[in-house]
Amino acid sequence: MPVSLNMNMAMPSWFDIIGLSPDSQEDEVGIKQAAENVKALIDQEVKNGIPSNRIILGGFSQGGALSLYTALTTQQKLAGVVALSCWLPLRASFPQAPISGVNKEIAVLQCHGDCDPLVPLMFGSLTVEKLKSMINPANITFRTYSGMMHSSCIEEMMDVKQFIDKHLPPVD
Repeated sequence: MPVSLNMNMAMPSWFDIIGLSPDSQEDEVGIKQAAENVKALIDQEVKNGIPSNRIILGGFSQGGALSLYTALTTQQKLAGVVALSCWLPLRASFPQAPISGVNKEIAVLQCHGDCDPLVPLMFGSLTVEKLKSMINPANITFRTYSGMMHSSCIEEMMDVKQFIDKHLPPVD
């Protein structure tokens, strides 16, 4: 899709990105439509026999942002969220109070590089603080990785593996 920040050139994207500052305008319609698309995928997996509480949403950058937004707005109880190098979209639309939805106790692993030039660590810090006001803070893990830019590293992937192992134990 065309992305405003990319001089309107097409690139893989869940929704339009207009700017990269905390007060940038956001593509509310696009974000909400993308979240509905993910919710439809969840519904399909449930119809295929996977209980929603055995589903972890996850993504990197926009995908992580969309995973957080979707988990906080879906009516399906999920196992967790892995949010890598991202932010909470439409954060001002959420209350400064605990959410009442089915995922108020959801487990979140949020990871961010301390040298990310695209989605600065400040975005991750603002997001984790907002999340702590909305869901059980004891269920939120925020990890930073020294020297990591807008990318991933072995240590981060090991943290993701441990999170998945913990929140999706084997089914007998």
